[in-house]
Amino acid sequence: MTGVGMALSMAGMAALSLGMNKHHEQVFGGISTTRRTGLFRLLGWLLLALAVIPCVHLYGISIGLATWAAELTMAALVTMLLISYKPRLLLWLTTACAVFAALFAVL
Repeated sequence: MTGVGMALSMAGMAALSLGMNKHHEQVFGGISTTRRTGLFRLLGWLLLALAVIPCVHLYGISIGLATWAAELTMAALVTMLLISYKPRLLLWLTTACAVFAALFAVL
């Protein structure tokens, strides 16, 4: 597994969940706007698409895609558990994952 790929997958899954009205209200405590949820959805899909790059770069196309699918599965599981039990922690974890991915992508 790649750390950057996992961080991007986690941030992407969390952004996709924040693009849903119910989860947005759980985390932020207010009514969501169409523009904000659309932005979260777009950001989530972009992050998930970017998460494939470190996996394919490190392992090649065949193993890299399988690794990416495994990272997506783990990120979805962690996001589901956090949104169920600690919804506000999801925002902090997502921010930390995005910062981690950005720092290591630059290095």
